[in-house]
Amino acid sequence: MCELALTIQERLKDLRVECGLTLEQLAEQTHLSKSALGSYEADDFKDISHYALIKLAKFYGVTADYLLGLTETKNHPNADLADLRLSDDMIELLKSGREKFIDLFEAIRQAKHHVHLEYFNFRNDSIANALFTLLAEKVKEGVEVRAMFDAFGNWSNNKPLKKKHLKKIREQGIEIVKFDPFTFPYINHAAHRDHRKIAVIDGKVAYTGGMNIADYYINGLPKIGTWRDMHMRIEGDAVNDLQEIFLTIWNKETKQNVGGEAYFPQHEGQTDSTNIVVAIVDRTPKKNSRMLSHAYAMSIYSAQKNVHIVNPYFVPTSSIKKALNRTIDRGVNVTIMVSSASDIPFTPDAALYKLHKLMKRGATVYMYNGGFHHSKIMMIDDLFCTVGTANLNSRSLRYDYETNAFIFDKKTTAELNTMFRNDIEHCTQLTPEFWKKRSPWKKFVGWFANLFTPFL
Repeated sequence: MCELALTIQERLKDLRVECGLTLEQLAEQTHLSKSALGSYEADDFKDISHYALIKLAKFYGVTADYLLGLTETKNHPNADLADLRLSDDMIELLKSGREKFIDLFEAIRQAKHHVHLEYFNFRNDSIANALFTLLAEKVKEGVEVRAMFDAFGNWSNNKPLKKKHLKKIREQGIEIVKFDPFTFPYINHAAHRDHRKIAVIDGKVAYTGGMNIADYYINGLPKIGTWRDMHMRIEGDAVNDLQEIFLTIWNKETKQNVGGEAYFPQHEGQTDSTNIVVAIVDRTPKKNSRMLSHAYAMSIYSAQKNVHIVNPYFVPTSSIKKALNRTIDRGVNVTIMVSSASDIPFTPDAALYKLHKLMKRGATVYMYNGGFHHSKIMMIDDLFCTVGTANLNSRSLRYDYETNAFIFDKKTTAELNTMFRNDIEHCTQLTPEFWKKRSPWKKFVGWFANLFTPFL
C-alpha cells in the first residue's frame, strides 16, 4: 500500500538513489540544472516540464506514466517510453503545398529501394497523376512502390480514385490498396479511419503532417481561398518509427509480411549542435488509443508561459478541454487560432461555440481570414512543438489512426511561433463584442453542431 502512495517527488528521488547518483551527478548526465532537479524532489514541488519529464523517464528507463503516478508498472506496454519513439533527428518544416510536393518528388526521384505512401486520400487530379507517373518510372528502375489510402477518404473527396484509375496504376507495377474498403454492413466501417499522412523513402527520409495528395494544397479552393497547411521532412531514427507504423498497417491490410533490414537502415548520428529530440506519437485504435490524447494533454499541462495552437476542426475532447481550462487558470497564456472558413459545414460554428467558453475563461482566440488554415500544430513555452495529422476533436483523438511528431527543439518551435505571429495579422480576434454581434441563428448552429462532436 505504501508503494501506491508514492508521490512524483518520492519516485524521482528513489530512482536517483537506486542509481547511486547525487543531484550534481544527475545534472551532469541529464543536462538538466541541479536546482531544477532538486525542486522536482522537494516537498513543495508544483510542476515539472514535459521536456524534463521525458528526459528523466528516458534516463531512468521508466515510463512517464510511472513518474506521474498513473501506474505502478515501470514499463507498461501501453505507455512504454518506446511507444513515444524518441530519437535524434533532423527536421525541415514544409509550410506550403508547393514546398511539400517539390521536396517529396525530389526525394522519390532519388529512391533506390522502396517508396512507401500512406494517405487519407489521393485526389484524382494533376498532382496525383504526376506522382503516379513518377512512381511508375521508379518501378521500371526496380524500386518497390507501395501506396495505401483510406476508403472513406477516397469516397469523401469529389475526385476519387475509381476502379479504372486503380487498374491503370496497378498495371504499371505500383502496389496500391484501400484501407478498410466498405462492405456490408457498411456502418461497421464508419468508426476507425486511417487519417495518417506518411511517406517513407528508402528508410532514410520520411514525411508527415497535414497534407494529403491534392492540387488544392497548391492552388487553393474557390469557396475558401488559399489552403494553408504544415508538413515536415524527417531524417534520422524517427524514420524507422514511421516505417514501422506504415508496415504494420500495410501487412495487416494486405496479409503480406514485408520487413527486414532493407527497410530499416542505420542512421548516422548527428552532432551535438544539431541534435533534435523527436517523439513520434502514434494512435492506433485498440492498441494505444489514448497515447496521442495523453501526449497533447500532458504537453498543455506542462506549459509555464504560453500555449499556441493552430487547429482546423477545434472541437476538443473532455481531457483536452480540462487541460486547457486548468492551464488558463494557472495564468498561462493560451492562444488558439482557427479558420473562419472550412471545407466541412458547421465546423467553424461548432468551434466558436467551444472557443467562446475558453475566451471567457481567459484564452485569446483568433479566427484566420487568409484562407483555410488546415495545419495541426502546437507550440509550448518556446521549447517544443508538435506537427502531425491529428485534429483536436473526437474523431481524431478517439477513433482514427493518427500520427504526430513532438519536436523538442527551440529553433523549430521558434520557426512555428514566428509563423503564428505573422498569421495573427490576417485574423479577427474573438472578443465579447464580436460574440454579441453574432446572430442568434449562428449561435444556435454552433450549439446544435456540438451535439454531433464525435463526428466532427
